[in-house]
Amino acid sequence: MLQQDSIKEYYSISDVSDILSVSKETLRRWDTNGKLIPVRHPLNNYRVYHKDQLLIFEEAKLMFNSFWEEELSTKPKRRYTNIELFAGAGGLALGLEKAGFEGVLLNELVPDACATLLKNRPHWNVIPGDIANISLKEFEGKVDMISGGFPCQAFSYAGKKMGFEDTRGTLFYQFSRAVKEVKPRIFLGENVRGLLRHNHGKTIQTIKDVICELGYTLVEPRFLKAIFYMVPQKRERLFLVGIRNDLIDKLRFVWPHPYKRVLTLRDVLKAGELYPTDCPDSPGQKYPKRKKEILEHIPQGGYWRDLPVELQKEYMQKSFYLSGGKTGMARRLSWNEPSLTLTCAPAQKQTERCHPEETRPLKIREYARIQTFPDEWVFMGSTSSVYKQIGNAVPVNLAYAMGRALVRMLNEGEL
Repeated sequence: MLQQDSIKEYYSISDVSDILSVSKETLRRWDTNGKLIPVRHPLNNYRVYHKDQLLIFEEAKLMFNSFWEEELSTKPKRRYTNIELFAGAGGLALGLEKAGFEGVLLNELVPDACATLLKNRPHWNVIPGDIANISLKEFEGKVDMISGGFPCQAFSYAGKKMGFEDTRGTLFYQFSRAVKEVKPRIFLGENVRGLLRHNHGKTIQTIKDVICELGYTLVEPRFLKAIFYMVPQKRERLFLVGIRNDLIDKLRFVWPHPYKRVLTLRDVLKAGELYPTDCPDSPGQKYPKRKKEILEHIPQGGYWRDLPVELQKEYMQKSFYLSGGKTGMARRLSWNEPSLTLTCAPAQKQTERCHPEETRPLKIREYARIQTFPDEWVFMGSTSSVYKQIGNAVPVNLAYAMGRALVRMLNEGEL
């Protein structure tokens, strides 16, 4: 009889697509040309890949030889403090708190998000309003880290050298101003992956120049895939870690190791290793009658191309005749795969996030679980406001993994 552990060494085509960040079509081509050929699962005869086949790929090697469990035991050697800007509904702040950082100030502009932060953490020092009007000079030399996901705005390059002063009017300027005022030991910036390509790479180069001007050394930015950090969602975020120059010989940053497997929608909406119970009920958006009738025809993991041709034309209208996959349209999620990246509204036609079985958009608590918020985390505001807060958040478990890596770096400096 096959051992349970040996069964876990088989990975579906969907799993491997996520682990290697390649499309299923690419895997089919690899099958045809002999680069990576699936085998038959010993129990159900499905086409799968054995763990040993994947060890030729660096991504798989990292996952199978991960130090996740050892890193999970990371604890701060002393009280580490943090200021967070652009805090939103608290995904990043909650993950950093879980890792051992104590937030001494959090700033957020949106009133509903501020209300969410205070509802869940009444003791947090939440300062609402525009960061441009808030001075942080009282914290100079007293804080270990500044963190925040500054929204990416275009810089005007005409006739400018693009130093710190030239970025005025952008939220990156406010983030770097905070670093300049507080002089923390380290900082953590978070952004979308597209920042690396924004304006043909000029934007990230400007950011690097400003960080250097402020007296910090930037660890080469890296985008992390949430699916590798116990988040059942195909979300990618770019992280920037900066170290104050006088500490560069004492502090060394090592990116967090991935979790041992990719979690699925079933792992997060049903009782399991992430949550002890099935997802609680909650309010949510609804589809119009005709839209629901059309989406009833979509199978798990399917999208508009799985509809009969006449329904494809009715649903897609003029888009039916345009090129491009448009794979987010009329999209039903699958229990056996991670969720697609959550957006600010689960019922928008371009970015559909339909429940795997029931023909409806994901509900609020389902959204929150996919972002790995705890069930007791309460969101304030209207339904649309709550969806937006959750959709814009950094997944808590991803923030927790980054937080542990930052704590390990600071601990090393304490030795």
